[in-house]
Amino acid sequence: MQPLKRITPATVDVLEILILEAEGVWGLRIVSRTGRPAGTVYPILERLESMEWVTSEWEVDPSRSGPRRRLYRLTPDGLAAARAAVDEHAVRMQRRRARRQEPEPGRGRDDARGAIA
Repeated sequence: MQPLKRITPATVDVLEILILEAEGVWGLRIVSRTGRPAGTVYPILERLESMEWVTSEWEVDPSRSGPRRRLYRLTPDGLAAARAAVDEHAVRMQRRRARRQEPEPGRGRDDARGAIA
């Protein structure tokens, strides 16, 4: 299994759905649940599969009408890596938010430019 070089918010969204759907989930359900376009979701699924985080197989359900669906699920190692990646991303986002809320050095309320008259 290869590590992800870059984890985008879209990748995190896809990983979160895959973590929740342990039995497998089809691509259009991931598109629907993430709100991401198919042109974003399917390349992420392909990349995750090529890196051995995800496996896929065609659904076998003779009672269901319509086209067959491709089901995606995390491998055991992929599940552990996905949880770690999602957690790491959450920590990074919290740090970014915290940095944005901190006043710049020398720009506190007592600074002459920010003083209230």
